[in-house]
Amino acid sequence: MTDLALRPEPTRISLAVSGMTCAACANRVERKLNRVDGVTASVNYATGVATIDAPNDLTAEELCAQVVAAGYGAEPVSPDTGSFGSAAPEDAAVRDLFRRLVVALVLFFPLADLSVMFATVPATRITGWQPILTALALPVVLWAAAPFHRKAFAGAKNLAASMDTLVSVGVLSATLLSLNTLFLQPDRAATGSDGVWAAIWHSDSIYLEVAAGVTTFVLAGRYFEAKAKRSAGSALRALAALGAREVTVLTRDDREMRVPIGELVEGQRFVVRPGETVAADGLVRSGESSIDASAMTGESLPVDVGPGMEVIGGTTALTGRLIVEAAAVGADTKLSGMIRLVEQAQTGKARMQRVADRVSAVFVPFVFAVAATTFGVWLAVGSGADRAASAALAVLVVACPCALGLAIPTALMVASGRGAQLGIFIKGHQALEATRDVDTVVLDKTGTVTEGAMSLVAVTVAESFGEDEVLRLAGAVEAASEHAVAVAVAGYARERLGELPAAESFKALPGLGARGMVDGREVIVGRTRLFDEIAVPQEMNRAVRQQERAGRTAVLVVVDGAVAAVLAVADTVKPSARDAVARLHALGLRTMMFTGDNAYAAQSVADEIGVTEVVAELLPEGKVELIARMQEQGRRVVMVGDGINDGAALATADLGMAIGAGTDVAIAAADVILVREDLGAVADAIELAHATLRTIKGNLVWAFGYNVIAIPVAALGWLNPLIAGAAMAFSSFFVVSNSLRLRRVRL
Repeated sequence: MTDLALRPEPTRISLAVSGMTCAACANRVERKLNRVDGVTASVNYATGVATIDAPNDLTAEELCAQVVAAGYGAEPVSPDTGSFGSAAPEDAAVRDLFRRLVVALVLFFPLADLSVMFATVPATRITGWQPILTALALPVVLWAAAPFHRKAFAGAKNLAASMDTLVSVGVLSATLLSLNTLFLQPDRAATGSDGVWAAIWHSDSIYLEVAAGVTTFVLAGRYFEAKAKRSAGSALRALAALGAREVTVLTRDDREMRVPIGELVEGQRFVVRPGETVAADGLVRSGESSIDASAMTGESLPVDVGPGMEVIGGTTALTGRLIVEAAAVGADTKLSGMIRLVEQAQTGKARMQRVADRVSAVFVPFVFAVAATTFGVWLAVGSGADRAASAALAVLVVACPCALGLAIPTALMVASGRGAQLGIFIKGHQALEATRDVDTVVLDKTGTVTEGAMSLVAVTVAESFGEDEVLRLAGAVEAASEHAVAVAVAGYARERLGELPAAESFKALPGLGARGMVDGREVIVGRTRLFDEIAVPQEMNRAVRQQERAGRTAVLVVVDGAVAAVLAVADTVKPSARDAVARLHALGLRTMMFTGDNAYAAQSVADEIGVTEVVAELLPEGKVELIARMQEQGRRVVMVGDGINDGAALATADLGMAIGAGTDVAIAAADVILVREDLGAVADAIELAHATLRTIKGNLVWAFGYNVIAIPVAALGWLNPLIAGAAMAFSSFFVVSNSLRLRRVRL
């Protein structure tokens, strides 16, 4: 046996990484960790978590030290819960950026007015004008811009440059040059003041408004980006919230004891009462109950369980008390598996970098090289240091990536506002990029295509009974039951007939139905297998088979021993579903339907809405596997869902769309939220995303094109830094204006 075969399995360690401001930061941390022998690391920028497979002799603290050495913060977290346990760090980061942005905005406008006036028209300079400008500028360039300075300094220690480096150097250079003019050359008058433009062109070297403007614009972009990033981990937190926090375990002498969920071990028995969450995957040892398993399987109807049947952690008991023997706990449960699926899928998406981040490794050093060359060349040709510094600063200022930083966030903001008017919410640029080549739309059934609630859809009455009479008797008995079928029957009867009589001697028959006395008559409502000893008329049997073939749940109503009616209950299709599918077909998209329901119910719904491809009886991991298989075949997949069981599939698909009335997990895992119930919003969302993506591309082309033209002009000395600052501001204005056109997009 070789040494390789004896090598122990690596340890999985998760670290919460703080201080990352772009995907380039995540890549830097990842590279730093992967340089450690035996380490394989993946850094999720969206959730701020580094997932590491490390040798057993390497501790989390040693890995944290590597991250700190790269210039970022890190602390160990639980791989199963800690990485998404709290949104507090993201909330604190957003609040911090907001405070800095507010201060920068409040001080920028008066500073800009006074700085330009004092620089171009020396006659306006009042006593104490230098301290006034300094007092307005320093809080912005030092405190508000502090995050950029910290990241630039950390990068410099590691010989790395980023957009933060460019922003920091530009802001500090403009500030230092301005302070030199203010306090060392305060009486130098502007020359060539033959008109306004000449005054600006030959103004004194006071560029404090440039420094403050760069800080304000970049902070605005970072703030809106941070707000979007904050929600990236919410899918995982919502999934984690499904799990029980405490569990009632049975001791050896059958005493009940309430303990934290972490103390539950395999083989231990625990109690599940009505309304409680099943704490772990296990086997029912005693008791009967209806289980709401829609969170895990997508089944629209509760599942009746009894001794010897399996239950899944994260599902909810609706009726009876169960005693369950734990078969899988903690990280081994299906719920934990779903959490890992979502986290892995989100990691893949988070690694998609913005265009600005992809070019920063080349762009930033290039700008510094051009600025340094500009300074040296101007000195070499005999110009003074002031002239050389002015030209070099113009290069740094005109190249500051304000437009680049705003190109995506502003378009997303405007698109989000327009989308809100249309009942659509686009989470981020990943969703927009994913729409470029989508060719397949996968629809979940329950709660997406259908209403997600049971309704009484058909009543077949025996000849000797009246329909209202049957509904009154059956509704009275079902009104005392909590089962989904009973709720549907009682609700319909109450809506049609008004107040129902009370049922006496009521008894629930778990998994079968219910019975009771109504107005002195014995009424039983339940599945056909409940009536083995009763002769069911042929026409009633035919009605039952017909309804079951249509994918509906059929129950018999027996009054005083005689079959009175067949009631059919089903989850009804949304009125907008058929038109929505037709519209998707018109856009050239292939449509499919995935569901955890049975094949009969699935095919019935598919036929009704016009979907030709349907896959039924799928567990959550089955949906993920099918989507991944289609992606391997070159398909670009849109997943539309609403349930907790759709979370992993939504995150795995190239584009995930969640129905707004769905669960928090589905909404958090998706890229696009459809607030309105009209499924036509699916096509609207795709078209809006296309329009937004075109706008972003236009913004980026302008932002890069502007730099390509402006940097050489500034290097040649044709741009005063003040004018360079104005050009930079105009570039940002163009990007914002172009984005605002999305408000008028019509679908």
